[in-house]
Amino acid sequence: MKWVTRKNASVDRIACPWLIKRFIDPEAEFLYVAAPDVPAVAEREGAVPYDVAGVELGHVDGRCSFESIIVKYGLKDPALDRLALIVHGADVAADLDVTPEAAGLKAIAHGFAMVHGEADHLKIELESPLYDALYAWCQHETARAAKSG
Repeated sequence: MKWVTRKNASVDRIACPWLIKRFIDPEAEFLYVAAPDVPAVAEREGAVPYDVAGVELGHVDGRCSFESIIVKYGLKDPALDRLALIVHGADVAADLDVTPEAAGLKAIAHGFAMVHGEADHLKIELESPLYDALYAWCQHETARAAKSG
């Protein structure tokens, strides 16, 4: 399946491809285009638009796109919920303080964006191990909390 969003990705537009490849579609293909071109490319390519205004898999009802994907695809996983909170805080400036890890993720994601500019596929490749590690940490933390609670 193809997915399309705005180019020059940072937090949400890199976290979403990790989520999609890891939990929804391992063979997913991601297209990054100028924001005004997203609807036309989505139609022409049969791609699912995400993290753009006015789409189901965007910022909806206080959720970031990562969270909207979790809701749409019914992903039930406490560790993924913990990761979603971190991604949300890193992506939504007003919610940066929602969890301490959000500030770190925001700094790292923006650093990748500064170093690699519009090389969005390279950013997915380089940052995916970061999300794997953060998800593993979330699994550990949620398991630890479940044992002590």
